Amino acid sequence: MPDPKLKNVFEAILKYGHDEDFAPKTDRNFGSTQAPAGSREKLDVMADRVKMGYPLWHESDRADYSGLIGAVRPRD
Repeated sequence: MPDPKLKNVFEAILKYGHDEDFAPKTDRNFGSTQAPAGSREKLDVMADRVKMGYPLWHESDRADYSGLIGAVRPRD
């Protein structure tokens, strides 16, 4: 049975020694991101989600790289 007083998975591990019973919360503040996978922005969003006790993934997060423009480095 999840303990509602635990804020995130780290507190669950400290208390129980594992995260098997931790259930992430979702509320109106749990939003999606359009940051591309692997970007610093996406990593920061995911870190914040874990700290806040939210699920790591949101069903509306960006799923591909379409529409993105990036710098192209010439080959040597």
